Amino acid sequence: MARVFVYGTLKKGQPNYKHMINTAKGLAKFQGRGHTVEKYPLVIAGKYNIPYMLNIPGTGHHIAGEIYSVDEQMLQFLDEFEGCPDMYQRTLMRIQVVEWEGKGEARAAADGVLECFVYSTATYPPEWVGLPYYDSYDSSGKHGLAYVLRESR
Repeated sequence: MARVFVYGTLKKGQPNYKHMINTAKGLAKFQGRGHTVEKYPLVIAGKYNIPYMLNIPGTGHHIAGEIYSVDEQMLQFLDEFEGCPDMYQRTLMRIQVVEWEGKGEARAAADGVLECFVYSTATYPPEWVGLPYYDSYDSSGKHGLAYVLRESR
């Protein structure tokens, strides 16, 4: 099992959460909530209003999200779903645990920090750096940028 931190459309209540609970794609077990230890820019970009965490450590905000424990099948599905490695790159990041529901495994190190895979991007148009930065993503948030589902593109 691997740990994955999701911050966008794959979170509970968001448009692509259905994939996280579809056992035909593999297993994903919700473990808790957290935020990135380092600051990153989280932008909503492109004609489909997709949330992207730009891989620019030290810029932006501590990004809030959810921690999942996933099996190899789900990890492979997520790689494909996230367009890895072209659109997003899966990298290990340090995540500060804020709330933990996981059972049977150690929560984290003494400081409450876990290493999780995160889908961020270093392959983005330079103008995205000038977009507004968010610390949390909600597809129906105040930003007014409606996410376009894949099946509607």
